[in-house]
Formats: sequence, structure tokens, C-alpha cells
Amino acid sequence: MSIGHTLLALLESGPRHGYDLKRAFDEKFGHDKPLHYGQVYSTMSRLLKNGLVEIDGVESGGGPERKRYAITDAGVTDVDQWLARPETPEPYLQSVLYTKVVLALLTGRGAAELLDTQRAEHLRLMRRLTDRKRRGDLADQLICDHALFHLEADLRWLELTAARLGKLAEEVGA
Repeated sequence: MSIGHTLLALLESGPRHGYDLKRAFDEKFGHDKPLHYGQVYSTMSRLLKNGLVEIDGVESGGGPERKRYAITDAGVTDVDQWLARPETPEPYLQSVLYTKVVLALLTGRGAAELLDTQRAEHLRLMRRLTDRKRRGDLADQLICDHALFHLEADLRWLELTAARLGKLAEEVGA
């Protein structure tokens, strides 16, 4: 995810402080991985340097000065271009799971057990996501669906690989 573009787009609704940007990001996108304050401020500093945001005001108080950021026309154009550009699909051609299976076969370890353990972990996570989806709002349901579909594809791959372990062992020279 492009943190910079996400923060820029959040600024389109109006100027905000870094704290407010972090809170908005975390509410909409950071359920599982909230932003660190340092990441927000370093990103805002870079966006400011690149002319995509400007300082809309500075407030002094009992602590450090609080800058309020506003998106510039160049920032709006940058968000437009980013949103219009399709994401590159990730084919996972160098999967860690595949690497572990091959290495287990090459080293005489239990590849079938590795696949069983991984299947159990996938199913555990799928149960957790399904529960979260049931309790969540539409945004949470959609993000959970995305993750669940990827996990289902992984499960299909695990089953296919388990069925072909003998042939794979021959081909990798185990």
C-alpha cells in the first residue's frame, strides 16, 4: 500500500494534523497494522518537500508545534494518477511455501507434515477472519473477503502439492 498516496487522499476532505491523519488511516485501513507516528511525519515531510502538500497552519500549545497539512493541486493530480493506475497482480512465483516443501524433500524432512501444519494454520486464520467478517462493517467484510479468497487459493495449492509430493520428490532429486 502506498502510505503517501493514502494520506494525500485523506487530505482531500480538508486540512488535517498528522495525528488526525494517523487516526483516519488506522480507522479505515490500519486494523491489523496501524501506522506509527514517525511514519506519518516522515511521509508528510517527504510530501511537503515534493510539493504535494503544504502547511496550512501551525498551532502552538503546551507541547511541540502542531502543523496542519493541506493537499496541493499537484497532490490531487498525483492521487488521480495513482488511483487510475492498475496494481500489478502478484503471482507469488517464488513462494516461501514452495521453497519449504522442496527443501523438506531435499533434506529428508517431512514435506507432508509441513503441508499439514500449514493447512491447519491457514484454516485457523480463515476461522478468525470469518468471525471478524461476521462482526464487521461492510469495509471490514470486504477486506476479510479479499484475505479469505487468497487463503482459499493457498489451500487449493496445498492440496494439489500434497497429491503430487511423490512426483515432486522425484523431480527435485530427493
